[in-house]
Amino acid sequence: MKPTYLLFLFSFLLLACNPSTSQTTAAKEASPATDEPAPSYSASSTPTLAEAQLDRAMESYSQAIFASGCFWCTEEVFQHVKGVKGVYSGYVGGDESIHPTYNSIGTGTTGYAEAVVVYFDPAVVSYDLLLEFFYASHDPTQINRQGPDVGTQYRSGVFYLNEEQVNKARAYQEKLNNSGKYDRPIATEITAAGTFYLAEEYHQNYYPQHPENPYIQRVSRPKVEKFTKAYAQYLEKA
Repeated sequence: MKPTYLLFLFSFLLLACNPSTSQTTAAKEASPATDEPAPSYSASSTPTLAEAQLDRAMESYSQAIFASGCFWCTEEVFQHVKGVKGVYSGYVGGDESIHPTYNSIGTGTTGYAEAVVVYFDPAVVSYDLLLEFFYASHDPTQINRQGPDVGTQYRSGVFYLNEEQVNKARAYQEKLNNSGKYDRPIATEITAAGTFYLAEEYHQNYYPQHPENPYIQRVSRPKVEKFTKAYAQYLEKA
């Protein structure tokens, strides 16, 4: 394989999930970000997303918010876990005075990260197990990047919604750091979730709807398939 081709391929993968080179440029221009943000989360409460955004049926379930690189991948990782009732892509952890959009967070200057909110039934799947899935499905030692995606918007993060979640996240991360599993310290941010904004509609459930997308084929699919193989017993059968 010629060096010039390798350079081109690397450059393509590096920018594939970036707004400037995404395969969905036309859709970005046609689909504005959701107008109403979700209510602000706090350490003392776990409110649901606005009625206009999500089915009210989600209200009865617990929630968890994770960021592990491009949300197309993260959403698909959790989508088929037994006990998970809904997964939605969005933006969290940024400047509260800024209403994030895919284009704006792509600049890396807003502080927002691509993330997902996971609605789950704790009687079927625990938050502890979701934490394990989160850390196992990406490289938590990378700082402000995940694979070919570089920038603060692709950082690893657990955005907790209450005291129980932050205590469990810190304990699990310390356990992993002491396990010797990784050659480098875990860089995952553990911080209180501020306002979680839903991403534009075309990002929701993106992975199964765009299997032909080169980024999905070369970056997302290997990541998802690795997770699926390791945790098959916890997933709904197709």
